Amino acid sequence: AMLVLGVSQVADTAWDRVWETLIGAVVGLLFNLLLAPPVWVRSAGVSIDSLATRMGTMLRSMGEEVVGNNPVSRAAARLHEARKLDHDIVEVDASLRQAEESLTLNPRVRQGLLHRVVLRTGLDTLEICAVVLRVLSRTLTDLAKARTEETLFPADVAALLQELFGQLAEAVESFAELVTSSLAADGEAAEDRLAEALARSRATRDRVADLLLEDVQEHPRQWQLHGALLAEIDRVLAELDIDERTKRLGEELDRRSAEAHERHP
Repeated sequence: AMLVLGVSQVADTAWDRVWETLIGAVVGLLFNLLLAPPVWVRSAGVSIDSLATRMGTMLRSMGEEVVGNNPVSRAAARLHEARKLDHDIVEVDASLRQAEESLTLNPRVRQGLLHRVVLRTGLDTLEICAVVLRVLSRTLTDLAKARTEETLFPADVAALLQELFGQLAEAVESFAELVTSSLAADGEAAEDRLAEALARSRATRDRVADLLLEDVQEHPRQWQLHGALLAEIDRVLAELDIDERTKRLGEELDRRSAEAHERHP
């Protein structure tokens, strides 16, 4: 009898746990259905916008620091700040994963796959740009070490570089607005701002390249750093390019659709 009673109690406890698990799952599903997705998606969008704002602020600061003499200590501090972007990206990624899970579990959210892909590819692009910013900071630090007793660039080059860094900041911020826009009208406006910022950046970049070529004649030993500076700027412009983004979006949507079809043929 005691054995039967013990087994019965164990069975009752097991069933209680099963019911608790089922109730928890149902509550979680209802929460996702009714509340979670808009909250998590909005939170992920805010995180992406905040990351882009920090990157834009950093670019504008770089623009200010190329004017005149840039102490090595200040350049090194900017490099340290650029390295901290890695931690920021980890936090944004966690927020985005939460949003992706809520969209996956919520059948009421229309075009959930599109939302997930837009946000994910947008963060991927900003992550690459953050890496380039770190390398760019490294290049400017090396230039500061090489030119401790003089200005970092001639006045005309410095003025154009400051303008260029400001334009790149606008492009990064407009890109984030495009990625996180929930309304078509807002998205079109953000795309227009991004296209304009990229066009102005490319034009200024070409003018900087012409002047840097002249500067190399005075500082032939730093020609590698000048080339690296332009290459890093080109990489940011390429990552933010609207046509390239459209292409990446299409490829990622096709890939995920194919995976979904394989799982549920």
